[in-house]
Amino acid sequence: MFDLAYLDPPFFTRRKQTLATRDRSKQFSFDDRWRSISEYATFLFDRLVEIHRVLKPTGSIFFHCDKTASYIARLLLDDVFGEQRFQSEIIWTYKRWSNAARKLLPAHQTILFYTKGRDFKFNKLLTDYSPTTNVDQILQRRSRDSANKSVYARDKNGKIVFAGAKRGVPLSDVWEIPFLNPKANERTGYPTQKPIVLLERIVRLATDEGDLVLDPFCGSGTTLVAASLLGRSAIGIDISKEAVELTRQRLAEPVKTDSNLLKNGVDSYRNADDEALSLLNGIPHTPVQRNKGIDALLEATFKGIPIPVRVQRHGETIGEAACALHKAACSKNAERMILIATADRPTLLEMEMPGGVIPVSAPALSITKILRKMNEEEAAINRL
Repeated sequence: MFDLAYLDPPFFTRRKQTLATRDRSKQFSFDDRWRSISEYATFLFDRLVEIHRVLKPTGSIFFHCDKTASYIARLLLDDVFGEQRFQSEIIWTYKRWSNAARKLLPAHQTILFYTKGRDFKFNKLLTDYSPTTNVDQILQRRSRDSANKSVYARDKNGKIVFAGAKRGVPLSDVWEIPFLNPKANERTGYPTQKPIVLLERIVRLATDEGDLVLDPFCGSGTTLVAASLLGRSAIGIDISKEAVELTRQRLAEPVKTDSNLLKNGVDSYRNADDEALSLLNGIPHTPVQRNKGIDALLEATFKGIPIPVRVQRHGETIGEAACALHKAACSKNAERMILIATADRPTLLEMEMPGGVIPVSAPALSITKILRKMNEEEAAINRL
């Protein structure tokens, strides 16, 4: 009997899913074409009935789907497991590439969490507090006043009562986990491959070490790899011989991509210079993250390409700033770029700019020049 079943079945896309490995030496595919919704629903129902049969009374099922079939899956799961056994609708959200279609950019998938019985295995996972959370207030004990309103508890001397240390925030039903990028080490080329960190989270939630996990649509084998890495046993099933062989290879040599987003948080990617960007207030622009040569791209374009902007840093010469901007902008095929000078050493007139770089003075530098000129005029008058 199984402690956990994870399903990532065909999504009812009505097309053949195909993808090649990075070196193009091998191609994986599976057929997701159906004659009708009824045929697809029957296919899922038959398998859900069997999964329900082989789950332990304390077992759970996580059903992975997207907008095309989530409504079908929810009805079938309610039928097989019972509406009262529905626990959560998990939203897996991620950043994706731009979308030219006339609709909102799809940036999430759904995982439906049901249990076989009322008493089920569940391990509470904790996450870090949000930067906007007033942690000092969370550490204070709460109580009810005479109007049954929640207030901070106080002792007989009127001092706030400490509630004890907090370990973190319980995991919510919205999970921001990066989609596997094409260059990820664990990428196999299988069309529907999911990140190991996503499956590890599910396995941790619903099982303990030594438990048994089932994946009846194992595909590239991610569920089995995640279970193995966490000390669980797992059984995978797939109609494709290529998928089974791929799973065996991955189990023999597991490769997991570290997620810097999960490890360091979204804010670690925001390294644009706020002080520099403040000089562009009032000018439509987009801040550029993780680029040493460009601070922003103007909405204005030259020959159809947004104009890059860089602000001279403290301790950086105009020449160094201009070279950094030119190098980064040329890689974007930009022919015009703007350098905002904050220090006039050497002067802009003395500098020979790299091709396409247009230097302008920051307001502070312009005002400094005016003040300097005014001081020189005042000194000349005093000498008379």
